[in-house]
Amino acid sequence: MAIPVEAFFLAAGGAGTLQSRIRTMVTEGILAGRFRPGEKMPSSRGLAEHLGISRITVTLAYGDLVSSDYLSARGRSGYYVSDNAPRAPEFPASARPAEEVDYRSLSGGRFSGAMTLVDRPVDWDRYPWPFIYGQTDPTLFDHQNWRACALRALGRRDFAALTSDYYERDDPVLIEQVLRVILPRRGIAAGADEVLLTLGAQNALWIASQVLLGVGRRALVENPAYPGLRRILEVSGAEVLSVDVDEGGLPPVLPRCDVVFATPSHQCPTNATMPLDRRLALLEAASREDFVIVEDDYEFEMSFLKPVSPALKSLDKAGRVIYAGSFSKSIFPGMRLGYLVGPPGFIAEARALRSMVLKHPPGHVQRTVAYFLAEGHYDAMINRMRLAFRRRRQVMDEAIREAGLTVAGQGGFGGSCFWMAAPEGVDTGRLARHLRTEGVLIEPGHSFFDPARPDRRHYRLAYTSIPPARIAEGISRIGRALANGDA
Repeated sequence: MAIPVEAFFLAAGGAGTLQSRIRTMVTEGILAGRFRPGEKMPSSRGLAEHLGISRITVTLAYGDLVSSDYLSARGRSGYYVSDNAPRAPEFPASARPAEEVDYRSLSGGRFSGAMTLVDRPVDWDRYPWPFIYGQTDPTLFDHQNWRACALRALGRRDFAALTSDYYERDDPVLIEQVLRVILPRRGIAAGADEVLLTLGAQNALWIASQVLLGVGRRALVENPAYPGLRRILEVSGAEVLSVDVDEGGLPPVLPRCDVVFATPSHQCPTNATMPLDRRLALLEAASREDFVIVEDDYEFEMSFLKPVSPALKSLDKAGRVIYAGSFSKSIFPGMRLGYLVGPPGFIAEARALRSMVLKHPPGHVQRTVAYFLAEGHYDAMINRMRLAFRRRRQVMDEAIREAGLTVAGQGGFGGSCFWMAAPEGVDTGRLARHLRTEGVLIEPGHSFFDPARPDRRHYRLAYTSIPPARIAEGISRIGRALANGDA
């Protein structure tokens, strides 16, 4: 029995290459039970004519399916569904069950209640003026060399790194690159037993909070601060104090606490850089008052206006600083790979905690990043990003002055965004919703502030994802909206 060509069609706008889409059509038909073992496939010529594509594309797809044992080739007779092809599940999927348990009430809603979702459209990249933070500009990403490193990591020589269970360990090749390439430029000397890989900075901050905090302990966080950290601390069981930052970041005099969370290099979101004397004073206070500091070294790579300041961790002589870093911002956010650096005793506890949730980040991702670092591609890409961001910052700075907008905190070292203040009485949440209808995306700042002391007049403008030629018009639209009272 032959399968008719009408059983196959290519939907407009489908993802992937034509060859991969043909493979998907065939495998889905087999796994769904529509195409059965022994049935003859349409000829490559006939299917190609039906789909309006090249015959060689169909031939290559069929050959790939033969190697995977979905199809078998029978001499000049053609291609057939293989007798050894994977079969459809023997048990059909059951109907969706009724929900008799209110799991939000059961859990107290302590996790979902702490979530503050970013109001950002999924198709943000289709907007003409996306002043949003943290996304990758494909024109700056070194895709060719990243792909080469990924292929090397997926090769036969690295089969063990790809497939092995490291248990609680990390890829020693990447750990060596972190110790030799990343940490020295921050002035940090460490051993392999002082580094733990994480699934990004968010995961690193969660691990640190779980190890260091709990009921009866007190955490101190900057205000405004990274919303993800605030959510983590809210469910930690600890008492959380917020301290307002100034032009130098976290002030030197702090209330009593057990753990201080700080972003000294580029304060999130104001971009303030903590001066050296204040860093030394913070370390002295940590020893004197017996608290630990978790340093989120946010955007240290993007210091292109002045030389980067030394990491707080590099000045620590008493083992009181836990350092959190990430590759997710500098390479691309979807990778979710970061690291913690701290004394061996802390890392041992953090490693044990991580093993309860996940053994380690995926091995092939670790090895790809290791090669990307070792071959110098990371440094070259960071240098290219600095040059591009410097230019965009200049263009945005001029456009902001021209539009008469107010900068609340732009930092003196670089970064990737401006922290803005709207006039008194403006709700930047409403402003953002209005601007979206004009193709402009901004980030309202209310989620960065302590909920007990709400602030709705600040907002953030990032320049990582917008071409320089579009910046002026986008900023002008923001200025007109504020002048017209559209918020």
